[in-house]
Amino acid sequence: MRAIRFHGYGPAEVLRLEEVPDPVAGPGEVLVRVEAAGISHVETQIRAGLMPGVALPLPFTPGFELAGTVVATGPDTDPEWTGRRVLALTPGGGGYAELAAIPAGSLHPLPAGLDPHAGLALLSSGVAAVGAFAAGEVGPGETVLVEAAAGGVGGLLTQLAKQAGARVIAAARGARKLTAAKANGADAVVDYGLPGWGDAVREAAGGEVQVVFETVGGEIARTAFGLLATGTGRMVLYGTAGGTPPAFDVADILQRGLTVRGFASVLLPPEEIAALLGQVFEHAAAGRLRPVAGAVFPLAEAAAAHRAHDERTTIGKTILTP
Repeated sequence: MRAIRFHGYGPAEVLRLEEVPDPVAGPGEVLVRVEAAGISHVETQIRAGLMPGVALPLPFTPGFELAGTVVATGPDTDPEWTGRRVLALTPGGGGYAELAAIPAGSLHPLPAGLDPHAGLALLSSGVAAVGAFAAGEVGPGETVLVEAAAGGVGGLLTQLAKQAGARVIAAARGARKLTAAKANGADAVVDYGLPGWGDAVREAAGGEVQVVFETVGGEIARTAFGLLATGTGRMVLYGTAGGTPPAFDVADILQRGLTVRGFASVLLPPEEIAALLGQVFEHAAAGRLRPVAGAVFPLAEAAAAHRAHDERTTIGKTILTP
C-alpha cells in the first residue's frame, strides 16, 4: 500500500510517499481502509520535532484522525465492526495511508448522513470545542472573544457561543480568515495581526469581555487577558498554537479576581471523549453545529498540506485523501 512516512524530524518536506507492506490487525485491533485523514496542528509540531518528550519509532506514519471502512478485525475483536464506516482518533498514528491497523477502542461509528470529510471536521475539533466551551460557562448576553476563529476549533466555538446567546468577537489574521470567521456567525471580527487589536476588541465589545477562548499563547494571550472583565472574567486555555506559553502575569488572576481554566482532550479517558463526541454529533444533527471543513489534498501532497499549516494559511480542518 501507499503511505506517508518521515524518517527524521524537520520541515514539511520530510514527509515522503512510500510503498510499504499492508498492515495486519493484531489483537484488539481492526483494519480500516482509509477514506480521509485529518491534519492537526499537533501533528505538524510533532513532525517538526517541536514536541519535547515525544519520541516516535522512525520511520513514522502520521495521521491521528481518520475516516474509513473496517475491512477486517484482529483476534479478540468484535467481528461486527467489519464493513462499518467509522471515525477514529488513533493514538499511534497511521492515518496517512491507504490502510491502517488501529485499536478497536478508538473507533466511533460514522453517523448516517454525515460524509467522512464533515465527520473529520467534527471529530477532534468538535471534542475540543465542546469541552472548552463547557469550561467557559458562557451565558446569554455575555461577550466572548474567540482566538484563531477561522480554525476548526475556533469556528465551532464561535457557533456554540452564538447558540448560547452570547455576543461573539472573532479574532484571526488576514482578510480571508476574517471572512471565514464572520461566516461562522461572529458579530464582529478583529485582525490580531495588526497593532492595537486589543483596542479594536474593546471597542467592538463596548467595554470588557467575559470569556476568552485562548489557543495562541505569547503576547496575544497577554492582550486577551487584559480585556477580561474584573471579577467575572474567564479564560479557557486549550492550546498554544503560537508555540509559546501565555505571557500574562499569574498574579493578575488573584488581583483582578479572574478565572483561568485549561482543557486538554488528550488527557481524557476514551469514555469521556466518546461522551463529548456524542454531544458534537447531537449538535450537528440538530443544526446547531456546522462542520468547518477546509482544503482537501491528495495523499501524495501531504507535505504541501503540512506546509500550509506551518504558514498559517489554512481555514477549518485540512484533509488528506488516499
